[in-house]
Amino acid sequence: MKVVKVSEIGFTKAVEEAVRTLTNGGIVVYPTETCYGLAAAIDNIEAVRKVYMVKRRPFNRPLTILVASVDMWREYAYLSYEAMKLIKRFLPGPLTIVLWKKATVPDIVNPIRIGARISSHTLAQAIVEKLGKPITATSANIHGDEEPYNVNNVVDDVDLVLDFGELPRNPPSTIVDLTVKPPVIQRAYPKGPFTEEEVLKAISED
Repeated sequence: MKVVKVSEIGFTKAVEEAVRTLTNGGIVVYPTETCYGLAAAIDNIEAVRKVYMVKRRPFNRPLTILVASVDMWREYAYLSYEAMKLIKRFLPGPLTIVLWKKATVPDIVNPIRIGARISSHTLAQAIVEKLGKPITATSANIHGDEEPYNVNNVVDDVDLVLDFGELPRNPPSTIVDLTVKPPVIQRAYPKGPFTEEEVLKAISED
């Protein structure tokens, strides 16, 4: 496991190191606007399987992803009118939107739907942009443990850890599932950053 301090090697080199590792099928611990995440390139099935294994996450618990832009998002999910309203209102940021997936999303990531967001963390965003494809956005902890806000608490047996220092103790992203009617909100405030009311209001507004 290679641990690099972003403050020492610099932002650009950290991004390049992460992209090189992901391109070669490795998995990377990286900072997000919520906590440290665990990244694999989602089109590398073996790397995604390793994410499940090192987290000890059940394979029937789908993963979410980070995308760099709406254009990238459209390659992997069917973006609805309601989704576009939420994207304009809340993203980049800690709101995960669940939509019907396209065939470009491997079933190991999610067999039917896909939850995604655009990160507001500059390093996470830069990694996805330079890689040119989505990465997994699951937290870098053992499944069921508390979210990690420093690299001392992340999972072992990864290929690269980007140490960005102690992260603000923000809650995990709020999740809105737009594949059901009415939409279902998960991890609303105080468990997540947004209230159910403000998410539903954004969906209903013209």
